[in-house]
Amino acid sequence: MKKIAVFAGSFDPFTLGHLDIVRRAASLFDELYVLLAVNASKKYYFDEATRAEMVRKAVAGIPNVKVDVYDGLTVDFMKRVGAKYLVRGIRGAADVEYEQTVAWNNKMLYPECETLFLSSAPEHLMVSSTVVRELLKAGIAGEGRATLAKYVPADVIPLLTTSH
Repeated sequence: MKKIAVFAGSFDPFTLGHLDIVRRAASLFDELYVLLAVNASKKYYFDEATRAEMVRKAVAGIPNVKVDVYDGLTVDFMKRVGAKYLVRGIRGAADVEYEQTVAWNNKMLYPECETLFLSSAPEHLMVSSTVVRELLKAGIAGEGRATLAKYVPADVIPLLTTSH
């Protein structure tokens, strides 16, 4: 039986920290879905199509990774694709507290769901989508490719600089 996992997020934008978690999780499972979660009540910096393209470009070289977009509960998507594992990245104590609550609720909704927490690699502890958005808002996009390369995969940079 295949071991299928899901790594879900808004990926607004997709960062090197996300890519690190994807690579490590892909080595643990037969299939890994990177799920671009859509929440109509949330305001995103990048539109859904751009975020999905970022993820697809970033993970293109990882053979057992699939990218999908879903508007609904992550556990419902997991049931649909036969996934029993949910991968979550953890950067610090605040993430642990929040993610434990999410994991508990997911387990209540889908008892077969096991949440796997992967600690962020030390070099990515301070990398976040929020920081990247702030850099973009500050106008770093055009001349700041070297700076952006510290936060996002190279394939994502052109999408950051042309989308806003």
